[in-house]
Amino acid sequence: MSMAAVQSQPLDSEIPSLKSSSSSKTEDLKTEHIFKSRLPEIPIINHLPLHSYLFEKLPQFSDKPCLISGSTGKIYTYSETHLLCCKTASGLSKLGIKKGDVVMILLQNCPEFVFSFFGASMIGAICTPANPFYTPSEIFKQVKLSSAKMVITQSQFVDKLRENDEFKIDEDFKVITIDNPPENCLHFSVLSESNEAEIPESEFDPNDPVCLPFSSGTTGLPKGVILTHKSLSTSVAQQVDGDNPNMHLTEQDVMLCVLPLFHIFSLNSVLMIALRSGSGILLMPKFEINSLLQLIQEHKVSVAMVVPPLVLALAKNQMVEKYDLSSIRIVMSGAAPLGKELEDALRERIPQAILGQGYGMTEAGPVLSMCPGFAKEPLQTKPGSCGIVVRNAEMKIVDPDTGVSVGYNEAGEICIRGEQIMKGYLNDPASTAATIDIEGWLHTGDIGYVDDDEEVYIVDRDEAAGEVPVAFVVRSTNGLDLTEETVKEYIAKQVVFYKKLHNVYFIHAIPKSASGKILRKELRARLALPHSTV
Repeated sequence: MSMAAVQSQPLDSEIPSLKSSSSSKTEDLKTEHIFKSRLPEIPIINHLPLHSYLFEKLPQFSDKPCLISGSTGKIYTYSETHLLCCKTASGLSKLGIKKGDVVMILLQNCPEFVFSFFGASMIGAICTPANPFYTPSEIFKQVKLSSAKMVITQSQFVDKLRENDEFKIDEDFKVITIDNPPENCLHFSVLSESNEAEIPESEFDPNDPVCLPFSSGTTGLPKGVILTHKSLSTSVAQQVDGDNPNMHLTEQDVMLCVLPLFHIFSLNSVLMIALRSGSGILLMPKFEINSLLQLIQEHKVSVAMVVPPLVLALAKNQMVEKYDLSSIRIVMSGAAPLGKELEDALRERIPQAILGQGYGMTEAGPVLSMCPGFAKEPLQTKPGSCGIVVRNAEMKIVDPDTGVSVGYNEAGEICIRGEQIMKGYLNDPASTAATIDIEGWLHTGDIGYVDDDEEVYIVDRDEAAGEVPVAFVVRSTNGLDLTEETVKEYIAKQVVFYKKLHNVYFIHAIPKSASGKILRKELRARLALPHSTV
């Protein structure tokens, strides 16, 4: 079957209402332990289309550097960036993309990623970002599940799209490349050279989807996470808006964007918050230590959003001492917890910088907590802390066995509630209902606690890498000869390199609570046992 034969479905289909019941449990709420930010709540602008909200201060920043291409050195001002987003919107429309359609962005970090994402937003379309280093199978699954009608990519990745027999590049399914296009593909100029005055008018609702990243959630196969204009605008506002924002950025700042934009951490907490603040964005397609250090020095990067492996490189690599990194004033680590030893080592290397952590999850929009030390009036947090709950949101810690919320310094499942969380999983009401309860609480599946200073901590994760993939397998009666290597080899053929299994644990049954939720803390306890333990 060709891709043209795949029927597209509305992104809102089969998503149950997430509004609280009118007969709310008033008495229960009185006894619930609910945590909020130490910073005051703020008015949030989330009624605008995402692109309008992010470029709202365009007249103020129009001539300031916006996108800096680390690979070419080309700099786009805010006005140039906005214009190319508008041209791309017009071009997408002329190629048949309309409100509600899905476009896959299969790119490494580059200016065209930005033009494509916000160009789609301007016509009411939705982008589903994907890792270009995924296997052909992983890419095709996301194309099919999202019902994407177009892929914007690089020529080197087009062969991956051709490997599946069901895939066919034709008038109904276009592939656009940002470099020399292979056969049957189009060059990105058909978008970027279109007339910006010809963007079609489109009705807008704040609850319309705008981004469809894929996430495994708390368990299972990757699912489409529906993020709306409202949820993403709210998340950005929680970080950078107001008189005392969590992340204080200005037009004088240059943010490092080496984390991949196909991941929600970089897309939201680098690109979007920088656009809202008028900061420059240094785009690097991949991490390479010498290039990274050279570009930080050359462009005077002041804010670096990183992950623990990158912190490890900055803290331990001897090349760091050969470059001037004195421009860096903020380093925030996210995506996985950062161990105290690494945190201290980085402080020695970049002593002038404020260092802190954040905690997020794609389904949560994505930021749940972050270090307030980045605020205009910094508030100190302790080493190892993931900061405090973001403003205009609520958090509670729930005992996974009883479902009862617990108080300070008691570990349990982290739950978050607010207008920043996802609308739901695409065409998966069962998973949506299992993740967001009727009172609007999103259950993360992560175990953590809140201490007496309102600071959030994640527990039971590896300090070096944050988390590594493992499998818990229940053998069937006719599969008793199944081995660890067989499982590893099978998975390795299906997934990108960093998703390959490190260990396989054979168990008699998956532990579940009375309500049917997987008891991840019991699975974690098994990690201390030999990995082949039955």
